[in-house]
Amino acid sequence: MIRLQKVKKTYRSGEVSVEALKGIDLEIGKGSFTSLIGPSGSGKTTLLNLLGCLDSPTSGNIIIAGTEVTRLNRKEAAEFRGINLGFIFQNFNLIQVLTVYENVEYPLIMVQDIPAAERKERILGLLAKVGMLEQKDKYPGQISGGQKQRAAVARALVTNPKLVLADEPTANLDHQNAFKVIEIMHEMKRILGTTFIFATHDPKIVGEAEVIYTLEDGVIIAKKTQNDQGGN
Repeated sequence: MIRLQKVKKTYRSGEVSVEALKGIDLEIGKGSFTSLIGPSGSGKTTLLNLLGCLDSPTSGNIIIAGTEVTRLNRKEAAEFRGINLGFIFQNFNLIQVLTVYENVEYPLIMVQDIPAAERKERILGLLAKVGMLEQKDKYPGQISGGQKQRAAVARALVTNPKLVLADEPTANLDHQNAFKVIEIMHEMKRILGTTFIFATHDPKIVGEAEVIYTLEDGVIIAKKTQNDQGGN
């Protein structure tokens, strides 16, 4: 599903250069639950941004679902994101002037030609699963942080994306709702073969991961699988 080959990312500000990623080689299979862990500044968010076609590497190749995304121009990258990717951001990124329902509907209108009746069925089904059906007509300013996160999860999953990238997806959720969200993700993985990549410190997410990559100072220093307690 995903292959990274010698991926580097350097940020420059004037004469100062910061090497955020220092030659990442990585392969992630379809339908995988993968966690990226590591201290702040280790490169997790930079890696998510590159996988999400929100930024480009300084060098190296990134291949997602058979597409070499590093060769895409800005318009092509936007189209690829809309069709193939879902995002769950730590700060929600909900549109304040849209209701919860409209926020979840937004990606369907923007990138996919889906009939209104099918859109409604899909949106209401997801909102029910994340426990947000009663809040569907409220605006982001009228709901709690945990409710915003559940709405953001529904928005990320509504397009049935091939790959979901999540930055601390359960950070604002209590124990019960965190597991509800994880359960929905497992269901999508089982039915649609969706691949999930999480940057997280949450032990609930890490405990569900099939593969865990530890990053430090822009490099992968360890890989651990469910059946491998020692890492390598």
